[in-house]
Amino acid sequence: MDQAILDVMAKIEMRNEREKLRGLSDGADALDPAAAKLLYILAIGSKAKHIVEVGAGVGYSTLWLAAAAKASGGRVTTCEINSAMAAEARRNIEEAELTDYVEILVGDARQTLRGQDGPVDFHFIDATFGHYETFLDVVYKRLAVGSLVIVDNVVENAFEVDDYITYVQNHPNLDSQTVSIGDGLEITVRIA
Repeated sequence: MDQAILDVMAKIEMRNEREKLRGLSDGADALDPAAAKLLYILAIGSKAKHIVEVGAGVGYSTLWLAAAAKASGGRVTTCEINSAMAAEARRNIEEAELTDYVEILVGDARQTLRGQDGPVDFHFIDATFGHYETFLDVVYKRLAVGSLVIVDNVVENAFEVDDYITYVQNHPNLDSQTVSIGDGLEITVRIA
């Protein structure tokens, strides 16, 4: 991975830790570094070219996904509802020299993704808990067999995402497993 990318990731990780230590909510609310690396490995391993992210935040997970997209010749479409966070994500992506691999859509992903078309190989969701099913459903028809859907916060916030986990683990066209890394990931693959 390029040094520019690693430097921006390190900057966000340090800020996140400082803010957590100061008791500022979840800091920059960045994805856990080990979970982010797994996300990157899964995107690289699946040779994902069409990556969709819901919940860019300041762009930490977006950087990992964009690095994978760069390696596979792909592209990331990321959605962020908070315009200030989207602007910070854009600055981080520029600093990491990944702008050619990322499109940022500002607004509610339930609407912004409806206007998109084309296949989705890899879908990452780290946003408002009560909308996880909708965030999946809005791209479901664009997911081919073998496409991955990864959702964050499923162990840390199990009560708030129970409906989503039940939905994907019982869906006839999906196979899904909860993985206890970071705040917990639900890793789902479309099987039919």
